[in-house]
Amino acid sequence: MTVAVVENWVEEPLKRFVADARVRLALLLHPSGQVLGQSGFTRAVDVMSACALAAAIHASAGELGKQLDGKPFHVLHHAGRERQIFIAPAQTRRGLYIFLSVFDHESSLGLVQLYYAEFEQRLAAAAPVEEPSVPVLAENFERDLNHNLAALFGRA
Repeated sequence: MTVAVVENWVEEPLKRFVADARVRLALLLHPSGQVLGQSGFTRAVDVMSACALAAAIHASAGELGKQLDGKPFHVLHHAGRERQIFIAPAQTRRGLYIFLSVFDHESSLGLVQLYYAEFEQRLAAAAPVEEPSVPVLAENFERDLNHNLAALFGRA
């Protein structure tokens, strides 16, 4: 499966996770919804939708957890009839990212959790020490999102 990334340090950990865990889709994004890497998506609109939904789910689950238990919910799993979704935070020197994966009967929640722990370690180790060259700002969001999508789908 092809992996496309906006920042090179994301590529190796993402490729390894996809191959090891046998997931259908994988997505690494900033909590604002900006994509850093993806695997399995064929259309930019699907990546945009998945990023928006993952960011919203992560934010609302965090707040719901705070309201109910005093601490945010972190790892989320939903088992559907055909496919399952796994969403988890990934902490790096550059800050927090959100990871989303979709898998089916070719994998299992246990495999995804096992290889996610390894992915998170590899991602943290690969993250550059320096800050991103351009901070994520609301006024630049749409421009940056379009740039990242163009880079992922070879239109940059």
